[in-house]
Amino acid sequence: MTGDFNICDSIWDSSFPHHSSINDNLIIIADSFNLDLSIPTDQVPTRYSDTVGESNLVINLMFLQSGSTELNNHSIYSDWQLTSDHAPLTVSIPIAEANINSSKLSITKNSKEEASFIKDISSIIKNLNISNMPDINKLENIVNTLALNTEHVWRKNSKLVNITRHSKSWWNKDCNQSLRNYRISRTLEDWKIFKKTVKSSKQSFFDLKIQEIANKKQGPWELMSWVNKCKLPTIEAIKYNKQLCLTIDALWNALHLTFNTALHRQVDINILDKVINKSPFSWAPFSKEEFKSAIANCNNPSTPELDKLSWKHLKIILKDNNYLGNIISISNACINLGCWPSHFKRSMTVIIPKPNKASYDSPKLFRPIVLLNTLGKLI
Repeated sequence: MTGDFNICDSIWDSSFPHHSSINDNLIIIADSFNLDLSIPTDQVPTRYSDTVGESNLVINLMFLQSGSTELNNHSIYSDWQLTSDHAPLTVSIPIAEANINSSKLSITKNSKEEASFIKDISSIIKNLNISNMPDINKLENIVNTLALNTEHVWRKNSKLVNITRHSKSWWNKDCNQSLRNYRISRTLEDWKIFKKTVKSSKQSFFDLKIQEIANKKQGPWELMSWVNKCKLPTIEAIKYNKQLCLTIDALWNALHLTFNTALHRQVDINILDKVINKSPFSWAPFSKEEFKSAIANCNNPSTPELDKLSWKHLKIILKDNNYLGNIISISNACINLGCWPSHFKRSMTVIIPKPNKASYDSPKLFRPIVLLNTLGKLI
């Protein structure tokens, strides 16, 4: 908060001999906004009088965030006033450097790379040594081998894609090539080819999207959301305990303490004493029909999970009973050994804003979405 407050006081002007009660009110108001009076780096006047015999004054003030070690003083530049009788006040606002990923590994849908990825995953599952899983260590080793090999073939078949504000879902290799040709030649003919390629890519992409939505249970009414104006949420600095989260560590701490409030909460296990004991019975092994029925209801276009596998990939792979048999063996081993492999416990949390909020300055205005391993979710 800064400006010409037109208040003379000995607190900020050592040449002024008196203290004003109005100053006390100003300090109280600033404190209600969690602001403190900033001390200038150079003690010079801020208002210069043109009248002979009239003193120069310090009446331009600046209030900065309380307790901040980065924003704790300002500068007065008397030689910058030009035709004004007030000197400018400046403050340097530090912008913390943060590594924000602007690229990611991706495999284009229905591409040769996706077909190769599915083929490689099928081979990995087929070659798993599941003939003998007598203990938890053996089960963990098999699942970890599957995870490492999946990651390897993902990197082998994916490519690095740059994410920009201009990124479009319908953009493909043909668009890239036609744009590259135009940039080299700069001819009208290549420009027309580029525009025609873009139009064709858009049409193919949206035709496919419309077909996918029309085949869903919701029907074509889901298309209505496309015509509504997309209002982006206002993004502000998130506050936690009345402090701005200006660093990655501060933001992580705010989100962690908000979303994981039950992490160390005491649990009364005596409630289990009320459960009626029943005779134990043997667990029936999983069947192929159970797996096929479960996976048939899963949504193909859903986002690939932490293990890079989508439901579409698993539906294609597990059509083969040999591959499905190996996954069922792992599932039955999990039940028989009473173990949930560590790979299936790993997750990635994505923080998304809750819709239609006036402000987004609190962690409670966001929602955590947890992405688990697709294969683990199936089991």
